[in-house]
Amino acid sequence: MNKIICIANQKGGVGKTTTAVNLSASLAAAGKKTLLIDADSQGNATSGLGIDRILHGQSNFYHAMIGQVTLDSVIVETALPNLHMVPSNQDLIGMEVEFVHLEDREVRLRKLLQSMNGSYDFIIIDCPPSLGFMTVNALVAAHALIVPLQCEYYALEGLSYLLNTVKLVKANLNPGLSLDGILLTMFDARNSLAHRVAEDVRKHLGNKVLKTIIPRNVRLSESPSHGLPIILYDVKSRGAFAYMALAEEILRRGT
Repeated sequence: MNKIICIANQKGGVGKTTTAVNLSASLAAAGKKTLLIDADSQGNATSGLGIDRILHGQSNFYHAMIGQVTLDSVIVETALPNLHMVPSNQDLIGMEVEFVHLEDREVRLRKLLQSMNGSYDFIIIDCPPSLGFMTVNALVAAHALIVPLQCEYYALEGLSYLLNTVKLVKANLNPGLSLDGILLTMFDARNSLAHRVAEDVRKHLGNKVLKTIIPRNVRLSESPSHGLPIILYDVKSRGAFAYMALAEEILRRGT
């Protein structure tokens, strides 16, 4: 059976795509067959794995969501043998308007993923920076949610809105959804504010905060421009060690 993990936070710039790409790659390197779905119209996860966002007329995630093609027909291979991907681009922008009158609009992705049952050990969904149509679809489809949280106070402000959305989704659409972890990202050990934010988050959310912390790391920031996950770009970097540790923690938790 697939384990479907949604990576979401309505705030941009907190490391969602970095986490989705590098967690997927680290799980694949650990021998787990993994599918990464780029559910963001910006297509950063797609380009971050070296896949052309333009796709030159090829079908992508959008075409699967509207029912024009099957999901398995848009899956592409990556540089890692165990990691496959469903690419996206700006075609997704108008989907919320296109689906506004459909009764099953919140469960479209869940229905698509039912066809993948047993094909992958993990399915990771990279969400857009909003609590709109696509993120709700991902929350409805997922078994678990991981929330990347930048270690600064502005990043904390929107967390309550996301957790409230999770409660609504659990109550009305997906009772099996669990918050599997708050992931502290972009952590600068030299910054006292980062330490205070980390302490506050752990104080209020306890064991929901993952033990692994993702540091600020130049190599981690560089790797998307080369179309490679960090473990292929610089496996000896602090960023690579951090995401491999995150994958190990997820596996230990049974996620």
